Amino acid sequence: MTKRYRPLVRSDAPRPEDAQPLAAGPRWFTHCALHQPGQPPQRVPARDLPPEVLARLTAPRPALAGLSLDVPRIMGILNVTPDSFSDGGLDASATEAAARGRALLAAGADLLDIGAESTRPGAAEVPQAEELARLLPVLEALPGAPVSVDTRKAAVARAAARAGAALINDVSGLCFDPDMARSVAELGLPVCIMHSRGTPETMRELTGYEDVLLEVYEFLETQLAMLENLGLPRGQVLVDPGIGFAKTEAQNLALLRGLSIFHGLGCGLLVGVSRKGFVGRIGGAPRPADRAPGSLALALAAVAQGAQVIRVHDVAETRQALALWQAVEHEGEKP
Repeated sequence: MTKRYRPLVRSDAPRPEDAQPLAAGPRWFTHCALHQPGQPPQRVPARDLPPEVLARLTAPRPALAGLSLDVPRIMGILNVTPDSFSDGGLDASATEAAARGRALLAAGADLLDIGAESTRPGAAEVPQAEELARLLPVLEALPGAPVSVDTRKAAVARAAARAGAALINDVSGLCFDPDMARSVAELGLPVCIMHSRGTPETMRELTGYEDVLLEVYEFLETQLAMLENLGLPRGQVLVDPGIGFAKTEAQNLALLRGLSIFHGLGCGLLVGVSRKGFVGRIGGAPRPADRAPGSLALALAAVAQGAQVIRVHDVAETRQALALWQAVEHEGEKP
């Protein structure tokens, strides 16, 4: 592993003359924390960064899946599974699932993330045919809607693309299916690559890291380079550090504290913390449905570090919280 730079993100006024814009957005930095394996972080001025590092940190992120990334975007979760940890089994039919999806869009979601296979810890793999049987009727019932499909399987991704999906969200980071990277590159479809280890059945035993922040970064950089070599430009990729996937509570918190390091990858940053188990443990909310307040707190903390996309169950609540937060942070800016 090499040197990595984590911008120390700020938004207060007045903005210094030497401030550098974070991803060409309203947030900025004058210093970074330099992270190296086996050493404590060191504070360095932004003016001393290597030019290629500064370029990645400050460059605008291209529009992706029909959405500009110059304001925070809300990805609404629509699971069409019987066993997802929070909302599994809510819909008895594709018609009902599509109605819930339209309600999420009306509540303020910019994009729906539809999943037909639970990847909660301990979940078993769903056969491809069953995943498609759950997914495709819902896509067909949502013509023209901005849709991401949460899948680990290349054949499902190809079918979803034909059915109108705008983005593929692979929680395995392109590791589960050896054909996934090539397939999304050939489709030219934007993709979100998430860090995880193992499978949902095994990931709880795979939490040994020397430095979780750097190791997650290196994994994402490797996968990005692979996609670029296959012809998919970096600007068409979102990266997700995989909060809750093969991570302990302490590791989840370390990733959230150091989230801005991932801007060094030069991609849009997606963060999904909604209703996860550690939110309930820290917040004293055993039931997933009671974890909206804690989820909102973490979503706003992610946006404060420049995250461009936040993946949530509670869309209306997140939209309201984000609108108020932005009204305070950036006078006149519309969410």
